Amino acid sequence: MLAIGGLGGTGADPAALPRLVGHALELSGRRSPRACVLNTAMGDDPGTFVRMYSWLSAIAAHPSHLQLFPMPNVADPEDLLLSQDVIFVGGGSVANMVAVWRVHGLDRVMRQAWERGIVLAGVSAGALCWFEGGTTDSFGPALRPFTAGLALLAGSYCPHYSSEPGRRPLYESLVAAGSLPGGIACDDGTAGRVRLPGGARRRRRCHGDQAARATAAIRTRRGRAGCRAMARPDGGTGLD
Repeated sequence: MLAIGGLGGTGADPAALPRLVGHALELSGRRSPRACVLNTAMGDDPGTFVRMYSWLSAIAAHPSHLQLFPMPNVADPEDLLLSQDVIFVGGGSVANMVAVWRVHGLDRVMRQAWERGIVLAGVSAGALCWFEGGTTDSFGPALRPFTAGLALLAGSYCPHYSSEPGRRPLYESLVAAGSLPGGIACDDGTAGRVRLPGGARRRRRCHGDQAARATAAIRTRRGRAGCRAMARPDGGTGLD
């Protein structure tokens, strides 16, 4: 699993494949991975699909997409998703996305994909969704806590940690108060990679110190700190 804090960055070529998207594909171990893109969090914005197809086609990946508005674009979304090497989820409103996924039964399908070893990756809302909760602007301009994640990974997640004013202080205060479990926070251009040791990759959840050991911080720009572990005042990570 690859949880990306944000793809933004000054000087980035919008036509070039972002390195962290490329890394998500590399995690599949396939030379030409099958990659399905979901953009539910942005209401299936066509421009995002076009951009992702352009990026993925340029590197010999086999792209597909699943849209849910106004109705699914395929007869069997479960079959589409479970036939992939990589599932990549874009950013936007995590609250709206997860609610729509649950209506369509995709929360169950995503768990099956995780258990089968399919690479789950995403940016911002597409990273937060795999955890129990985190910080979001899904409910308006003011950031608020979100606690209805899919919980494939225990703990919380904060995208855009130092990149957006207000993210860091709110996340730290929510964890300190116990409103969110401890977790990890990622800046733009950085990601947390979770690989479960041994044959545990297909377990339903990533627990405790195993999760902490399995999370690697990845950065694409010099000077970025990557992902930070956030613990509760009692010293717990919330990943248990």
